[in-house]
Amino acid sequence: MIGTSAALQQVRLSLAKVASSNCTVLITGETGTGKELAAEFIHRNSSRRNRPFACINCAAIPDTLLESELFGHSRGAFTGAEEDREGLLAAANGGTVFLDEIGDMSLMAQAKLLRVIEKKEVCHIGGTRSKQLDLRFLAATNQDLAAMAGRGSFRKDLFFRLNVAHIHLPPLRERKEDIPVLLEHFCRDFNFAPGARLAEFSEECLLFLLHYDWPGNIRELKNLIESLSIGGMPPQVGKEHLPGHLHRRAEESWGDEGRSEVHARSHQSERDSLISALAWAKGNKSAAAKRLHWSRMTLYRKMAKHNLQPQRAGRVRQIATLAQGSGSM
Repeated sequence: MIGTSAALQQVRLSLAKVASSNCTVLITGETGTGKELAAEFIHRNSSRRNRPFACINCAAIPDTLLESELFGHSRGAFTGAEEDREGLLAAANGGTVFLDEIGDMSLMAQAKLLRVIEKKEVCHIGGTRSKQLDLRFLAATNQDLAAMAGRGSFRKDLFFRLNVAHIHLPPLRERKEDIPVLLEHFCRDFNFAPGARLAEFSEECLLFLLHYDWPGNIRELKNLIESLSIGGMPPQVGKEHLPGHLHRRAEESWGDEGRSEVHARSHQSERDSLISALAWAKGNKSAAAKRLHWSRMTLYRKMAKHNLQPQRAGRVRQIATLAQGSGSM
């Protein structure tokens, strides 16, 4: 789990806490925030770490195949059932089942799943006896299940059964101080030429990357670095090197007037201004304070106010030395 922000540190603490128990956990967050990674973290740090981890995409299994896929079937149970087949749940016995995109599951499928979670047993299609299972359930969604339950599009009893422990993953725009560390991590992942000279991002490009809202969150950031790595990154990356949609967005955000950092800062939050200055100064707090026209004490006070701890903020210097050519959260 990549990042040093206070928000991510709190998530880590919550994940470690639930990992040590055997409770059902509901993981929420926008698309691209790393919900599957969080589920894997819980499993790897639980007493079930040496048992199976089954990831089931609830949105990808049609109702007509749900029972067969999850519960399995006996030979001759239906046309095409030429042999016995163990379902996904039985195959994960003793381990952890991760129900991804649980909010996209139909009401009929929800009813069948609820019984499994409550009884911890399954019966093959065409079978006559139930099989007891030892499973831990984790579920994830980017939807508001409480609101869906209120509208009747999600079963209330299933919601309460899943929501024993709740962990919410913050979007990247709420933990922007993690962007430099994530950039370095992904650049190293996509660095196909170890030892190659390090590329630099222009100040204008750095500012845009720090102030962009990242609607696709970490997944979008990872895709950006992979795109930039195709064919090798230039010695200095400017906004003109960004993929089409980001380039256009940068042009809209950084017009002629917006090229001045002073002008740009007047249109952004104090927290973003602080992160930008630290990135520009490569972690040098004296230089960052001077650029912001603050005293060093004011800089430290603002860092504390915005949960940018001194030892963490220094990591922003890594943004200026991203590896050429370059799942994480």
